[in-house]
Amino acid sequence: MAAAAAVEAVAPLGALWGLVQDFVMGQQEGPADQVAADVKSGSYTVLQVVEALGSSLENPEPRTRARGIQLLSQVLLQCHSLLLEKEVVHLILFYENRLKDHHLVIPSVLQGLRALSLCVALPPGLAVSVLKAIFQEVHVQSLPQVDRHTVYSIITNFMRTREEELKGLGADFTFGFIQVMDGEKDPRNLLVAFRIVYDLISRDYSLGPFVEELFEVTSCYFPIDFTPPPNDPHGIQREDLILSLRAVLASTPRFAEFLLPLLIEKVDSEILSAKLDSLQTLNACCAMYGQKELKDFLPSLWASIRREVFQTASERVEAEGLAALNSLTACLSRSVLRADAEDLLDSFLSNILQDCRHHLCEPDMKLVWPSAKLLQAAAGASARACDHITSNVLPLLLEQFHKHSQSSQRRTILEMILGFLKLQQKWSYEDKDERPLSGFKDQLCSLMFMALADPNTQLQLVGIRTLTVLGSQPDLLSSGDLELAVGHLYRLSFLEEDSQSCRVAALEASGSLATLYPVAFSSHLVPKLAEDLCSEESDLARGDGPTRCSRHPRCLQALSAVSTHPSIVKETLPLLLQHLCQMNRGSESPGTSEVIAVCQSLQQVAEKCQRDPESCWYFHQTAVPCLLALAVQASTPEKEHSVLKRVLLEDEVLATMASVIATATTHLSPDLAAQSVAHIVPLFLDGNISFLPENSFSGRFQPFQDGSSGQRRLVALLMAFVCSLPRNVEIPQLNRLMRELLELSCCQSCPFSSTAAAKCFAGLLNKHPAGQELDEFLQLAVDKVEAGLSSGPCRSQAFTLLLWVTKALVLRYHPLSSCLTERLMGLLSDPELGPAAADGFSLLMSDCTDVLTRAGHAEVRIMFRQRFFTDNVPALVRGFHAAPQDVKPNYLKGLSHVLNRLPKPVLLPELPTLLSLLLEALSCPDSVVQLSTLSCLQPLLLEAPQVMSLHVDTLVTKFLTLSASPSMAVRIAALQCMHALTRLPTPVLLPYKPQVIRALAKPLDDKKRLVRKEAVSARGEWFLLGSPGS
Repeated sequence: MAAAAAVEAVAPLGALWGLVQDFVMGQQEGPADQVAADVKSGSYTVLQVVEALGSSLENPEPRTRARGIQLLSQVLLQCHSLLLEKEVVHLILFYENRLKDHHLVIPSVLQGLRALSLCVALPPGLAVSVLKAIFQEVHVQSLPQVDRHTVYSIITNFMRTREEELKGLGADFTFGFIQVMDGEKDPRNLLVAFRIVYDLISRDYSLGPFVEELFEVTSCYFPIDFTPPPNDPHGIQREDLILSLRAVLASTPRFAEFLLPLLIEKVDSEILSAKLDSLQTLNACCAMYGQKELKDFLPSLWASIRREVFQTASERVEAEGLAALNSLTACLSRSVLRADAEDLLDSFLSNILQDCRHHLCEPDMKLVWPSAKLLQAAAGASARACDHITSNVLPLLLEQFHKHSQSSQRRTILEMILGFLKLQQKWSYEDKDERPLSGFKDQLCSLMFMALADPNTQLQLVGIRTLTVLGSQPDLLSSGDLELAVGHLYRLSFLEEDSQSCRVAALEASGSLATLYPVAFSSHLVPKLAEDLCSEESDLARGDGPTRCSRHPRCLQALSAVSTHPSIVKETLPLLLQHLCQMNRGSESPGTSEVIAVCQSLQQVAEKCQRDPESCWYFHQTAVPCLLALAVQASTPEKEHSVLKRVLLEDEVLATMASVIATATTHLSPDLAAQSVAHIVPLFLDGNISFLPENSFSGRFQPFQDGSSGQRRLVALLMAFVCSLPRNVEIPQLNRLMRELLELSCCQSCPFSSTAAAKCFAGLLNKHPAGQELDEFLQLAVDKVEAGLSSGPCRSQAFTLLLWVTKALVLRYHPLSSCLTERLMGLLSDPELGPAAADGFSLLMSDCTDVLTRAGHAEVRIMFRQRFFTDNVPALVRGFHAAPQDVKPNYLKGLSHVLNRLPKPVLLPELPTLLSLLLEALSCPDSVVQLSTLSCLQPLLLEAPQVMSLHVDTLVTKFLTLSASPSMAVRIAALQCMHALTRLPTPVLLPYKPQVIRALAKPLDDKKRLVRKEAVSARGEWFLLGSPGS
């Protein structure tokens, strides 16, 4: 038995010896992994591997020794966690000894030491021993890149796990690493080396007398000049090296005396990248430095920054220079001073003021803005700096404003003042008397009002911005100032069309300031606007149209713009609603555009109220019943025919009213929404008008029963309300409501009503929780659709219902959506509904604005477009190939709509298989298909030029043909595609250059300006094709 056991023990060792021989002598790589796997599984121990390698490790031939050590190192790299402390000690002693071996052996030795540096069982003191051996025995920079990287990895591993031991070496460790890194050139190694230096500094390793040496060994790479080779598998970018080196250089104030002269030298150089890198590094350094480090270099730093901002032709250099100045000032501001120490901040700011102040007196000269930017950059660094500069600059600028009379000069000066005023908003002052602006308040207000009263539009614009900034300063404007300011804003809000930018700015300023000063606007602006509305109503009663047309929309815009505070909303909303009610009491019927203008103002007020729950509920319970009452009144028969009746029931007006109701509903809390739904749904189902204001209507309101066409049209308002409710709000009589909507959706007498009912049904379906009730509603819908599509006059309405129900289900990933989509695809071959079915794919893929929106709490799953594309485009392509010739355009149109709205990253992988169909779609006579396809192709030309260049001949021909299309939109899109074609590889395009330039001469004379503009742009790019520098 003993003999048998001995044989069993010898057999595995024999196999191990064979693997070793195959690796060492047979030069095979596979046995190393096999040996490592056997060690991991327990078949062998590391000691047995060393014994099997015995003769190889002692072989007089260096290459054989190297192979032996390489095998051992590869096994250790995979099995280092299995080593015992005693084994680690012996292995490290062995490897340290082999560092003195032949240079061919060194790479394998270093791999073994890297494996051992990862050992948890490493005894104390051995990390120091290993590093000392490497520092003494290995000339690292003579090794290949991979082996140098191994040395850096060993150091990194020990710094991570044996920090205290390494710190015990003191400055010797720093000096040893300096020797290792000195002369490194490979970017892969530099990233690791920079990280080691950063850790040396940030973790407080002793630098001893080697601070300058450590700086020199890293700063020699500054500024980084590295261009990655093409198709670099390592992915190292120049920016990676720049940021790593910058982190090192800016990591300690001890580098300041060496770094700052270097930065000044590089800023003053002629190389743009060096200037940028130096200014960015200076910016980073200021976070670590104090006054002591900067003191001796401040004059030179200021001179360099000033020169770059004054003279540079690069906006980036200017921006970095200003950022650096801001950081310098901030650094000087935060330094804690002794009582007897010199305050460098005051002297530094005095130098800046001395060099820049006099340029502010020359508003027409080119140095005025660079000087202002420098002063503002310094002032923006701290409250102290801001006070110092503002108190010196503001009196000068105020004086200059009065000294110069030209509007352009005054605008420049006021813009500079505005820049300094904005900086004041960054700092808070507990005592208002401490605020620097307090002493200049009267002068600033006077100057601002002069600008607002000036006839020059550009000066007025700056004046409005100044008013907004001054108004944002607490307690700066007095009640008299506010009254005067409101008067100016009122006047500017009614400027003529040629001053539209000024009018828009005045409205925005009114909204901003009304939030801060609601009493002033309620007292001085709202009454004026109310008076204007009353006069408009009087003009309407007399039939004076022209004045109404000019001021009416602007008055409404002003009322909505100022409705930014809850207290103001309680004044403006009743005014707007009352005005809408009063419009039917004149002798002249209001126009559709005027009613829509009032509704749009209400919409804007509703959007502003969404920010405040209380205002949102106030708007909802005030505006929604009023709008519903007006609409119901317009839809019921009366003895005296209302002048508003015809207008309120028009499609556009109802759509705008629906938008107001939806906006007023989306942000309601579930509890408040439940209160509202308990009134509005019974209104439509039972005719319960008790909650409506002025509810004495002459007839009954029964839109779902035998109501008139006008009453049925109001289902659009019901849709806006119920489809905007939160999902967890229970809708009363839902089953009945869904059945009524389904019935109305296939009513042929009024397409508007049937579409609104279909959309409302779809919106409720989308939000309904899964379960038996949802399945019943879906079955009812499918039956209704099939019955309507089979024959009869309701096919169009049944198709519309199918389309909206399909969209509702596609958005929520409902299983039935695939069946309904297949039914929709089947209709592409229908002679009557085919074109509409093709357009239906556009609806399925696009975002709606009234129903099925995320804002309206619809269930919209992420990436529904990608899923729709994956599930349905293959079937569309198959259908296209199988369809008769006269039906193929419908499939192309549907496909084009799907692809046009698909995220381009999803489309690009499928492009090779779909491109031929897209090119065929360009030949389709339907301009909608052409436009959709061109819109799809244009970004693909920019993002997939290699694929598109394979079809360049067809693309050039098709685009040039479509550039003469009867449709202006198609002509513009075709010319944009011709422009995008120039992104394809130049050699592919050059043969077509003469043909294209000749063909593009014709659209240069197009009767439409926008077409001519695109033609000029495209032809210019083709002219430059192949020229030097293009």
